[in-house]
Amino acid sequence: MRNWLLAVALLLPCSAFAQESADSGDTAWILTSTALVLFMTLPGLSFFYGGLVRSKNVLSVLMQCFAIACGASLIWLIAGYSLAFTEGNSFIGDFSKVFLDGVTKDSLSGTIPEPLFFMFQLTFAVITPALMVGGFAERMKFSSVLIFALVWLVLVYLPVCHWVWGGGWLAQMGLLDFAGGTVVHITAGVGALVAALVIGNRNGYGSSSMIPHNLTMTVGGAGMLWVGWFGFNGGSAVAANGDASMAMLVTHISAAAGSLAWMTLEWVKYGKPSVLGIVTGMVAGLGTITPASGFVSPAAGLVIGLTAGVICFYCTVLIKQKWKIDDSLDVFPVHGVGGILGTLLAGVFCSPELGLFSGYGFGGDNTSIGDQVTVQIIGIVSVFAYTAVVSWILLKVVAVLTKGLRVDTETEHQGLDISSHDERGYNL
Repeated sequence: MRNWLLAVALLLPCSAFAQESADSGDTAWILTSTALVLFMTLPGLSFFYGGLVRSKNVLSVLMQCFAIACGASLIWLIAGYSLAFTEGNSFIGDFSKVFLDGVTKDSLSGTIPEPLFFMFQLTFAVITPALMVGGFAERMKFSSVLIFALVWLVLVYLPVCHWVWGGGWLAQMGLLDFAGGTVVHITAGVGALVAALVIGNRNGYGSSSMIPHNLTMTVGGAGMLWVGWFGFNGGSAVAANGDASMAMLVTHISAAAGSLAWMTLEWVKYGKPSVLGIVTGMVAGLGTITPASGFVSPAAGLVIGLTAGVICFYCTVLIKQKWKIDDSLDVFPVHGVGGILGTLLAGVFCSPELGLFSGYGFGGDNTSIGDQVTVQIIGIVSVFAYTAVVSWILLKVVAVLTKGLRVDTETEHQGLDISSHDERGYNL
């Protein structure tokens, strides 16, 4: 009897026994990428920012990044994921997956478990508002930081995420943004710039020394960001395949090129290459390649990285030295400008007709560089404008709720570590 059943089984097509299941290779890679992207915020970004502020404010920056990560995670579970990645309409998703309703360990998103896709995207939602901390470091009340960052996540990040990655109107136009040039870097950069303008400069900005207190910490954080960025860009392929491999490769090349370009400009302009300059150039290269990383060749990645180092360097000089805007840790000139530049260049170097610099094709129904660049510009302008308006309104509302966005002059002089948290970063 047993032999007869075996014979029947062998005659049946394999599809009769096949069950829909996740691809183990893809799942393993996105599990790894998820950990890498969270590692970018905790501890990478935290240490990078923490070393750049004065010693009396180091804990405040670490606390802000940590608290935002926790709050953003809960928002993502409650309704964030649903509003970003369900069908909804062209501008926002719906509430069909609040609290992950209907999602089980066996649910799939493409070739990976949906809970894993949820977690991977959660790490992007965590780092984006945390990036803005650098724009208002050392002077915003902790209560103001939390309310602004977490409500901003709902009002800015979720809609833009849906527009680009959730099937919204920009996705329908064929916008190319592989890993977050618009969704992460332009939104965070513009939000930080608006916050810096609304809250005003730090007391003593331009006349008192505000040099980084621990560049060793900053360089360590920069290294963590570089490593974590492989998950950020490579993981955005949502598969263990050639797209992920190429995204990692061009990410690394752009980071190296951006670092050396920034370092060289400083060397020529000021006579010495600085450690702060080389790591800032690295972040510029990483942020700029992000939207293009899945669409361009290694040669194009080199050009994008070099361009990022040069343009972001001069934008930093312009904003801080010429315009006297105290974007404390250069969020807009590095992330905002980098996101804009990378999104624009993705529309050029995606073309399959550029010889050595050829990419892997246009988005949507676009058939030429002109078509694609037009869509990229529409995406840049719309995300920039929407983020700026909503951020400004939200800051004004938060100022009313917290009776002012910033701490008073005496508290700022004392430092936020003691005044806000009753702790010191160093007890030596």
